Amino acid sequence: MSTGNEIRTAFLDYFGRNGHEIVDSSPLVPRNDPTLLFTAAGMVQFKNVFTGNETRPYSRAVTSQKCLRAGGKHNDLENVGYTARLHTFFEMLGNFSFGDYFKDLAIELAWNLVTKEFGLPRDRLLVTVYAEDDQAAELWKKIAGLPEERILRIATSDNFWAMGDTGPCGPCSEIFFDHGEHLPGGPPGSPDEDGDRFVEIWNLVFMQYEQVDAQTRNDLPKPSIDTGMGLERISAVLQGKHDNYDTDLLRAIIEASAEYSGQAADGEHAVSHRVIADHLRASAFLVADGVLPSNEGRGYVLRRIMRRGMRHAHLLGCKDPLMWRLVPSLVSMMGVAFPELARADALITETLKLEETRFKDTLGRGLKLLEEETDKLSANGALDGEVAFKLYDTYGFPLDLTQDILRGQGRSVDTAGFDSAMERQRAAARKAWAGSGEAATETLWFELRERLGATEFLGYGTESAEGQVVALVVDGQDVAEVSAGQNVQLLVNQTPFYGESGGQEGDRGAIFSASGGELHVSDTQKKLGDLHVHIGVMAHGSLKVGDAVELRVDGERRRGLRIHHSATHLLHEALRRRLGNHVTQKGSLVAEDRLRFDISHPKPMTAEDVQVVEAEVNARIRENAAVETRFMTPDEAIEAGALALFGEKYGDEVRVLSMGGEDPVKGGQQFSTELCGGTHVARTGDIGYFKVTGETALASGVRRIEALAGAAAASHAAGQASALAEAAALMKVAPEDLNGRIEALLEERKRLDREVGDLRRKLATGGGGAANSDTREIAGLKFAARVLEGIPPKDLKPMADDLKKQIGSGVVVLVAVNDGKASLVVGVTDDATAKASAVDLVKVGSAALGGKGGGGRPDMAQAGGPDGAAAAEAVTAIEAALAAG
Repeated sequence: MSTGNEIRTAFLDYFGRNGHEIVDSSPLVPRNDPTLLFTAAGMVQFKNVFTGNETRPYSRAVTSQKCLRAGGKHNDLENVGYTARLHTFFEMLGNFSFGDYFKDLAIELAWNLVTKEFGLPRDRLLVTVYAEDDQAAELWKKIAGLPEERILRIATSDNFWAMGDTGPCGPCSEIFFDHGEHLPGGPPGSPDEDGDRFVEIWNLVFMQYEQVDAQTRNDLPKPSIDTGMGLERISAVLQGKHDNYDTDLLRAIIEASAEYSGQAADGEHAVSHRVIADHLRASAFLVADGVLPSNEGRGYVLRRIMRRGMRHAHLLGCKDPLMWRLVPSLVSMMGVAFPELARADALITETLKLEETRFKDTLGRGLKLLEEETDKLSANGALDGEVAFKLYDTYGFPLDLTQDILRGQGRSVDTAGFDSAMERQRAAARKAWAGSGEAATETLWFELRERLGATEFLGYGTESAEGQVVALVVDGQDVAEVSAGQNVQLLVNQTPFYGESGGQEGDRGAIFSASGGELHVSDTQKKLGDLHVHIGVMAHGSLKVGDAVELRVDGERRRGLRIHHSATHLLHEALRRRLGNHVTQKGSLVAEDRLRFDISHPKPMTAEDVQVVEAEVNARIRENAAVETRFMTPDEAIEAGALALFGEKYGDEVRVLSMGGEDPVKGGQQFSTELCGGTHVARTGDIGYFKVTGETALASGVRRIEALAGAAAASHAAGQASALAEAAALMKVAPEDLNGRIEALLEERKRLDREVGDLRRKLATGGGGAANSDTREIAGLKFAARVLEGIPPKDLKPMADDLKKQIGSGVVVLVAVNDGKASLVVGVTDDATAKASAVDLVKVGSAALGGKGGGGRPDMAQAGGPDGAAAAEAVTAIEAALAAG
């Protein structure tokens, strides 16, 4: 058992054989503890199980948990690389009992593992117990056979663990390994305990009490076990090393760093190689878990880690970015145990390369400024805070990077001056905002953003998480508490809820507090680019600023949004392929049950265009290729062929989404590559099916395409198939013969319409049953009039022509009444137009019908009116006008 991978496997398998569920590592970003910046211990993912707020289908568990300590109270960053056993990233091996076994079996399992499975010599092991824990001391004697002198009682809090000021707690028992007399240092509890001879390899926490308040501690009804063994430390012991950096877990990366930099792995540059190896692991795992470099929160910690490693690459004399070249060594070492590394390989590589390229552009100038300023100082003088702020603001030096550089010179930084400069910058930003003309209500969000920082978005990897309420807004006012029935806008420190942007609608769902508060979230909006504002109504209880809450996104709706958003990307590229590269996005809507996509295109799409685009999208869906995420500057992304989405605001770094499978047209690159911050499917096959439902004009040169994907598209297709089957059944033909049957019916309908029209004209002109049907003479002209019921207005002119032929010479009037309205036609034979004008007469008739005007030629004119009941009066009015000449 010589490699770190073998040791990890042996640990998991041992506890698996002893009834423990082997549980995957949780992400480095805690989803069940909003008070933690990162997962810093193996028990974090089980916190709610220990407190009783969550139940699992098992009572024993074992994990190899990835951990990070580089921020908050767990911050080892500045010492990493200079010591043998400190890391930013490390693995914690642990076994857990949730009210199942307790001290006796925990000690037995631990002792058998280290002595029998791992084969460590008993005489080089000693243990510690909490001074008051007589039970644990007796168990070690009984189970391990250890003499009294190798069971050390520790009276301090070092051997008493607590989750917080209140909650579960209990004594600890640690196992130490003696590296030998040749190393300095004494056993734990002795004055020289900080030496290197005795190294803690395992800590067993006996969780047996509940701290109710400062004075009250009660026994837990179900005592539990939480243990932690650093993989790097136990690997060093089992590989005969005293230094964690000499184990295979880190040595392969160190040697790769030495190879690429041309500097020996050991000797003068050993610290730089160690820093690079450790920080590469931390950076890669953070990126794989969804953290990207930024100037806020977790992203800022990542940037600090990256830039500290990159500065050491500079010290090695590297002219080109180094850390991204080491990713294959890391993936080769840890990719099997942690497949997320392999999945995020491209994203990790691009992110490291981008960050180091950008940092190298400013590093030289920043170091020159720092050198100039330190030359002005006395031997032990501190660097002026204003200079440190300029290095941060202008050159991208995190404060602790400047402190790390000066550490080697025995210098410090005036941090008070740095803080003062930072506050002046914020004050200037406040002043600029106040004069920007933004609405007064938006000023509140700016103030909250400045005070609270950005919201950490966790939604790329999860649909539920815990957060802490940091602000509540009611009617534009910042309040401390809200109660049932109130409409509220809520901010938390971290959230899985996506805020509306890039065309994608905001998430809906619910937020719960331990005290019974429940907020129904109807929408999530982004303010100032990175504040995720949860909008909703308090359904039950109350919420206060500072409350820990559980946030649950409506997962079914989110799936619909992901499906339609990814389908939009495939549609965009398919449209460009079919219609041309002039096609660009002019707007979009991504909803859970549909998508709308507006494009620049000068003419309607043909039915064939739509068919080809649909077929292309569905072919890419069937490819079921993985959707890849990378991280670039906007310019680099666009240069690499990525399309920027309409309406999206991009910062210095962007997410680049590629999907659709390898495409020969693009030289093997993925079919679609776009800049996008939205949520997407993992593989294109998750979209299922795609269907265009509409294509219309939106504005001059802009077309709107409406479409469905996933279950919505399948439902639509099923509905169409059902309607087709029903229509075919009505026609008594097979569905494939329906078109022919419809064409025959349409031809039959045209023939029948012609026959009906002929019959109507014959009936109308023959006088059968029509009022005022007699032909008489008025002012020397023959006059014939008909009032007709149910005759279509379009038939009146042909009927008037027929009637003119019948009378030979004179004036004819036809009034058709339909649905209470009247249509009027007046015809004058050619020889009579000198005595009567059809236009003048039709206007008279229209007025009687309640209409206005009318028009046509002297021999034929038409009009209408809303009062069909006045049809006879219209005829009478025309007679009178003709008689008056």
